[in-house]
Amino acid sequence: MSLPADFESAANEAWERVRAAPGFLTEREARFLALIAAAAPGRGTILEIGSFKGKSTVGLASVAARYGLGKVVAVDPFTAPSSTDPDLRGAASSYDDFRRTLAQAGLADQVEVHATFSKNLARGWSRPIRFLWIDGDHTYHGAKQDLDLFAPHLVDGGIVALHDVLHRFEGPIRVFVEDVLRSDRYGPAGFCGSIGWAQFRPQDGSAPRFREGRRALARWAARLIPFSARRGLSGLGKLRYQLLRALVPHGDADPDAWVELIALS
Repeated sequence: MSLPADFESAANEAWERVRAAPGFLTEREARFLALIAAAAPGRGTILEIGSFKGKSTVGLASVAARYGLGKVVAVDPFTAPSSTDPDLRGAASSYDDFRRTLAQAGLADQVEVHATFSKNLARGWSRPIRFLWIDGDHTYHGAKQDLDLFAPHLVDGGIVALHDVLHRFEGPIRVFVEDVLRSDRYGPAGFCGSIGWAQFRPQDGSAPRFREGRRALARWAARLIPFSARRGLSGLGKLRYQLLRALVPHGDADPDAWVELIALS
């Protein structure tokens, strides 16, 4: 796919919806998700694992609605507590807030919701996936399980992205480094904010231009893994983590350059 001529307008519209929703997603990250949804190659579903109150969901659904990409599939048990979710103030579920977010954005009909654990959805899953957005269980087991269960359904040229790879959760960073950056099934890869992304290219992921880039990113990012497995960093340990994190390139994505980078030859 190419970048739609009106993408800037679409991204602005998506961001306005995201900004109004509760949850944790920076503007940089929201605009990058909109870019992936609009321009990732191939045909298939946009699958979001981990929706909480619908912040990223409405951004993806906004782009999908604008370009006729079909419904965004969102899976989340909507249960509490969770180490990655803010205080639900005594509520046992975020589901009502999630539905409210979709309704207020006018996108309730643009999302196929599965109120269950991702492993349950995976049992009957057979649809090709164009964009796999993993933002659910941030433990190592949970993040790896989500990738292992759904990555086999990625179409050639599809994108996988994990949230919070540059925050102190062990699962996303370790899985991204070990199972994505170090795998020749993937081609171009990078970071945007705390999102780690890669393009599924099993045919040419081993090409030197891709492998060398991934390995360089893996060397920098792997230094964060020991810190991400520890809670309550302070003093020199916290300072060292912050320094190493800053050295990982994770700035804004230029839409035109990004589309050129992931173009299938």
